[in-house]
Amino acid sequence: MLIVALDPPPNVDPVEWISKMFSTLRDVDGVAGFKIGLPAIIECGAKVLGNVFRDYDGLVIADLKLADIGDVMVLTLERLVRAGFNAVIAHSFVGVSNALDKLSRRCRELGVRLVLVATMSHPGAVEVMDSVLDKLINVVRRIDPWGVVAPATRLDVLERVRKELPSVKILSPGIGAQGAEPGDALCRGADYEIVGRAITRSENPREVAASIVAMQREKLSRCRK
Repeated sequence: MLIVALDPPPNVDPVEWISKMFSTLRDVDGVAGFKIGLPAIIECGAKVLGNVFRDYDGLVIADLKLADIGDVMVLTLERLVRAGFNAVIAHSFVGVSNALDKLSRRCRELGVRLVLVATMSHPGAVEVMDSVLDKLINVVRRIDPWGVVAPATRLDVLERVRKELPSVKILSPGIGAQGAEPGDALCRGADYEIVGRAITRSENPREVAASIVAMQREKLSRCRK
């Protein structure tokens, strides 16, 4: 239900920070996994970060938002898998032929969950991505990945993605620092809400994470009546 984005702040040891956050949050009821972004992977190295999660059964998502030809994305995927990641995010706008078709095929062979970005949570996504959302959804439909990213900040868009892709897991970012409230995306069709700074920059991340899960469940109990 909750995926925690582990993006280290400036002026900390990123490996130590991620390790501490992971150990603090890994057994919070309702936390389904963790997402690691490009800055941390560049600074720490995929192998070092993968070692942090080596005995963890939940989602360990490499959020590189891959956007390249198929062969390059496959090479990147294989290195991430060897490092210990079990899910990867890629952009849908690169298309299917000689791109996402190859990445998807290799993900299935390796047992990795592929997550494609339909559109993003920041305002700039409205300028281009939302305007071609039908085409991006069609790419996602053709690839049939495990998951898709759709924003918690624009619930009408999220509902549209759910309607068009009824069987794909939806991961929704934008809760907390970007303004969306916990539980709202779940009530509109998301399977997971991604929360980062609202948890990791708080004085008590474990308490805040548990509080967010409680809010999610309370809203779900009301909206699904």
